[in-house]
Amino acid sequence: MLNLPKIEFHILQSFPVTCLNRDDIGSPKTANIGGVVRARVSSQCWKRAIRLKLHELGGKIGIRTENLSKLLIKRCENLSVDKEKVEKACHKLAEQIIPDKKAIVFVTEDEINTLVDLLKDNDFSEKIKIDAFLKERKKQKINLLSALDIALFGRMVAKAPDLNVEAACCVAHAITTHKAETELDFFTAVADDSESTGSTFMGVGEFNSGTYYRYVNLDLNQLAQSLAITELDESSVQDLQNCVKYFVQALFLAVPPAKQHTHAGLCVWDYAKVLVCKGQSLQVSFEEAVKAKGSGFLKPSIEALNKFLNNKKAMIGSLFNEEAEFEWGIDATYSLDNLIADLQAQIK
Repeated sequence: MLNLPKIEFHILQSFPVTCLNRDDIGSPKTANIGGVVRARVSSQCWKRAIRLKLHELGGKIGIRTENLSKLLIKRCENLSVDKEKVEKACHKLAEQIIPDKKAIVFVTEDEINTLVDLLKDNDFSEKIKIDAFLKERKKQKINLLSALDIALFGRMVAKAPDLNVEAACCVAHAITTHKAETELDFFTAVADDSESTGSTFMGVGEFNSGTYYRYVNLDLNQLAQSLAITELDESSVQDLQNCVKYFVQALFLAVPPAKQHTHAGLCVWDYAKVLVCKGQSLQVSFEEAVKAKGSGFLKPSIEALNKFLNNKKAMIGSLFNEEAEFEWGIDATYSLDNLIADLQAQIK
């Protein structure tokens, strides 16, 4: 195990009229914290947005599929082998990994290619057992550079535990630092060719607004392990630094896509305190809701965030083991590029 630190992101991000993450009846998600209802965006919702943004930025990500056999069959369609034989073999092999037809799993391009090679090496036999293959693959150090999202957010495959990957990144549910009200938007639609002066359709949509606190923890040791890095040489340092760059850029740009065409909630970070440490992780609870002081929620949220972190770090003492601290959003000359460069410098 390398002696690399964790990077903790404490982000404040304000959104006006939005419905970033909905529940089963279409209402904005909420949580009751400290006896006060807050707006909430689930960690899963924001992780998916980060994952897709990684791909847009040029990072390699895995394929999330509910039909592994279909992927395998497609890769074999140009082979000079009986089509029915190929399909049966692919189905049998895929069922050993995903027996539940309702389940989904992340796979990498390299893994799909390796499974296709296994099928070809065994003449597309329906009796291929994947257990020995998985154990051998576990012995080999599988580099997940071809699927950074799997290295970051992990993978659990119940029927093939040798394919499990421990997540290098923890993402908390985003919550507003203050009480948030769900409001109603009454709207109408009028047909252009209607002879009536009234509306053709009427409806109600729900929305809220607020300053969200987002907590994200990136464990560089676990990331290195998932990338099969056992020692830091020039090449491995470059790989890790590139991963940090892609991740921070995606973390900054990613916004849940819900109702973006009607709300355009595309706000970026307002403030971020980024801590680099090798000890106890530290998340802010915002158990006491922030109150606006005539100038919105952001300023008192920054004050509450820093007061909490400073107090807790002092109380935790050496167990926190802080190595560096960076603040983005106050000094206009300190850009996101500067922050990324400073975080990359921590890999040594």
